[in-house]
Amino acid sequence: MSDVLDETYQRLHGTGPEFVGWLSNHGPMAADALIRLGRGADVQRWVEEYAQRLDSAPEARWQIREAEWREPLGDPVRLGDWCALFTDLVHREPWTDVLARWWPRLLPGAVAASTHGLIRTGHAVRALRERETPERLDELAAALGYWAARWQPLPGRRPPAGTADVASALAALPAIDATGGARTRIARLGETSEWPPALGRLRPVQEAAAVPQALDALVDAAVSGYRRWAHGSPVMLVHAATAPRAAALALPSLPTRLWRPTYETAWAVTAAITSAYRPHD
Repeated sequence: MSDVLDETYQRLHGTGPEFVGWLSNHGPMAADALIRLGRGADVQRWVEEYAQRLDSAPEARWQIREAEWREPLGDPVRLGDWCALFTDLVHREPWTDVLARWWPRLLPGAVAASTHGLIRTGHAVRALRERETPERLDELAAALGYWAARWQPLPGRRPPAGTADVASALAALPAIDATGGARTRIARLGETSEWPPALGRLRPVQEAAAVPQALDALVDAAVSGYRRWAHGSPVMLVHAATAPRAAALALPSLPTRLWRPTYETAWAVTAAITSAYRPHD
């Protein structure tokens, strides 16, 4: 069903990564999931219906030069410019080189847009690893561009340095009093004194070889937590599991030196979403 995925990417290529404000375009990711669940025959009809809700892709206005990437990072006004930059890069050099260079730049802002930049990138990377096509390269460019434009640093970041297993560390996270959207809630974590020590309570992964299993354990813990806390915010809390899963999808295409930072970021993102949206026990 690989042709179905390429056709989906081609059909959605002219749509933007967001619509109706800040709602994320789930089309490419949902189609990929449907195909892998054996529902490829239903994808075309679903995509055609979903595409009618989407906005057009933003146009590039001011060129972003890679050497000057820091200043426009996290500027949503430059969304079209970021997508244009990555489209040029992935069609001009090996996409794995682009990914390895940009992953550590984007990783600190992985919580951006409720982690959808990371999630969309993970799906695109897996698809490219299976088969390299122009459509899949364009999808990776759109994913990275979205991530860069919405890039948002996580406040109070502290690396794992404790003794708790991931399930215990997740259960001990504070539930913040917060209203508003994702950006507002994430920002308020920086005002919560319990947040940094809770983030650091997790037992660290010592070797890169242990990261794949650690990411699987993080996903499992987030899914178990979802069963307990989903009534607080069922739509948002699901990303506590899908974000580390997306990181795991990208892992085989990354240099091993980036595996441990990827796990630490996946943990921090899962913890942030859990604290921001779990109900008070």
